[in-house]
Amino acid sequence: MNPMVSDTVDLQSPDDIALADKMNAGRQQIVTELKKIIVGQDEVIAQVLNTLFVGGNSLIVGAPGLAKTLLIHTMARVLDLKFSRIQFTPDLMPSDITGTDLVQEDAATGRRQMVFAPGPIFANIVLADEINRTPPKTQSALLEAMQEHRVTVQGKTYQLSEPFYVFATQNPIELEGTYPLPEAQLDRFMYHIIIEHPPYDEELGVVRTTTAIQNPQLERPISGDDLVEFQRLVRRVPVSEPVMRHALDIVRATRSKNNPDAKDYIQKWVAFGASVRAAQYLVLGGKARALTSGRYHVNFDDIRELAHPVLRHRIITNFHAQSEGVTTDAIVDRLLESVPLPRSGM
Repeated sequence: MNPMVSDTVDLQSPDDIALADKMNAGRQQIVTELKKIIVGQDEVIAQVLNTLFVGGNSLIVGAPGLAKTLLIHTMARVLDLKFSRIQFTPDLMPSDITGTDLVQEDAATGRRQMVFAPGPIFANIVLADEINRTPPKTQSALLEAMQEHRVTVQGKTYQLSEPFYVFATQNPIELEGTYPLPEAQLDRFMYHIIIEHPPYDEELGVVRTTTAIQNPQLERPISGDDLVEFQRLVRRVPVSEPVMRHALDIVRATRSKNNPDAKDYIQKWVAFGASVRAAQYLVLGGKARALTSGRYHVNFDDIRELAHPVLRHRIITNFHAQSEGVTTDAIVDRLLESVPLPRSGM
């Protein structure tokens, strides 16, 4: 189903309501289990769970020691999904991610044959740790998996098991020995999630928890099959025409090229605006946010609340913005102020 097409389903059948209730209950239980290990970071957890329910991939950016890896690993444990961590380094090769064909000898016949040895991409949750430490050639090994949930090796295609997610981490303060992610790679991440140092009380809780004996017993409230069902339910949430128009208006307002209505600050600071994927993810993320808020429809707030994580990595700033210290978050702030809500009845 095209995610940009409004659905006419009203999600009022008993089965739909029961599944939505199960999704909400499962989300609360996942948060409860994560909190046994992760202190604070409520907004980060909310965006990660939204990624799960949509079926997307997310980039998590933060300084070392902020539990980026621990959060994703713990989530995989709670969901009882196959987890794979790939440590991205300058010498990592694409075949180290996807797998490769190996020559093996058949013990019965003595004949040699090519056998595919799956790489770490063959998991349900893949953590691409410090993804910007490997060259673009190796980063691109993830592209097909992230978009199509499959990999092609030596001309043969292998389907990945569902559900499938890629969560990548990146350290924003280390520039030496790193490679910028290509725009095509960035665009395949649903969210750019920023994880920051917690407030004093939460940081004290981290120190207290991690310096004591830890042996939490994690419950597994939902399964991988449940997540696949939730993803299907999310896509069936109806979106009104004005709400969908608003999502698209925000995205189109990021572009200056061939856009006579572009705002002055967009023309001044933005080299390239967001792609249509941004509008798709605003709508899909809004659907998941609506369901987990107990609603069966998407409103304007759902779209606007997700604008920063959806757009901050899709807006490419120019020299003027960089020299003036203008961030993409600041540009999104201006967008939300200047893009009007559609008139009723549009």
